Amino acid sequence: MTTGRSLLGHRDFRHLWAAETVSQVGTQVTLLALPVVAVTVLAATPLQMGFLTALETAAFLVIGLPAGAWVDRWRRKRVLVTADLVRAVTLATLPMAYLLDALTLGQLFVVAAVTGTATVFFDVAYQSYLPTLVDRDQLVDGNGKLEASRAVAQVAGPGATGVLLRVLGAPLLIALDAVSFLLSALFLGSIQRPDTVPDRAARRPLRTEIAEGLGFVVHHPLLRRIVACTGTANLFSTITGTLLVLFALRELDLSESTLGLVLSAGAVGGLLGAATAARFARWVGEGRAIPLSVLVALPFTALTPLAALGAPVVLLTLSQFGFSWAIVVYNVTQVSFRQRLCPAALLGRMNASVRFLVFGTMPLGALLGGVLGTWLGVVPALWISVAGQALAACWVTFSPLLHLRDLPESEPVGATGGG
Repeated sequence: MTTGRSLLGHRDFRHLWAAETVSQVGTQVTLLALPVVAVTVLAATPLQMGFLTALETAAFLVIGLPAGAWVDRWRRKRVLVTADLVRAVTLATLPMAYLLDALTLGQLFVVAAVTGTATVFFDVAYQSYLPTLVDRDQLVDGNGKLEASRAVAQVAGPGATGVLLRVLGAPLLIALDAVSFLLSALFLGSIQRPDTVPDRAARRPLRTEIAEGLGFVVHHPLLRRIVACTGTANLFSTITGTLLVLFALRELDLSESTLGLVLSAGAVGGLLGAATAARFARWVGEGRAIPLSVLVALPFTALTPLAALGAPVVLLTLSQFGFSWAIVVYNVTQVSFRQRLCPAALLGRMNASVRFLVFGTMPLGALLGGVLGTWLGVVPALWISVAGQALAACWVTFSPLLHLRDLPESEPVGATGGG
């Protein structure tokens, strides 16, 4: 393991970074192409869009907790490679069906569910794998570089997708994502660091191991508040995510290429956030960076429904830019805190517990967005999303985090504390 401050000379980290970058670029293509297929090719309704979005994240709610215990029992690199291969094969069925004129909403739903399940295992293993490759004092740097890749993909992906949508069509573009997952699997498979697995004789009942990971999260006073904030914010922000393509294409009458360029321009904020997260945390204090970044995000969320009143391209771009910056800063800071705080043997279960709690709200938010968009209309549903995200900020704003400059390091499993 490299002991220097820079990770650029760390071979295994470079391969992990390359895998993440390639995968993220392809994923950004699908994030726009899949709902565009549903809206423009298959004429999906708001309720059907809610169902599609819910299936993409339902696995976090259904198998999120046992996935963490399983990942802690398995070789994490093998989990990552397998998840990539499953996603590649599953996504490849969409362009094949389109070419055979057999594409249906039902197939989109199945693909969303299968790839979502693979993503659960990938994400749990991925965040648990990084601390085994780099030193603890390199985690912020490592997470910052990985978030930078995500942000670059968010900048390049939607804009390129918007242009290519008119040339190739959305179904064929999804084939690019399948290829990206294959390349990601190749990079991950070339990591040389031995991937050890705990002694089978030391295993305890699955229920006991799940409870240990969940208990670590809910009993820690700071971690509990961060998870509550993220889970609440995800519940309501998923309403916006579910309806955004419908809102832009039908309510604002934007073209697919314009929407792609708006999302790309807005994602520059995420790239800036990845580059400045560590500096921002040093400036205001790592503890305070968490609530302050959430508060910064709030006014930008309101710009999305305000776009219905005029200047939609400008307001949507500003909304995406400011929100992306704040959320990337928030994620880099709180994920690095979690990784430093948690004992290595508990990382998989801790990350799975967090994802169960924060991503488990997303399928509920997607269904809620579909229902509200059908019942009240798209714009009122977007305003409900804004109000809900304001409530989410209360979890960390009215907490000790606002008064903490430095966050604590590792604590014993089962540590408890007050609210």
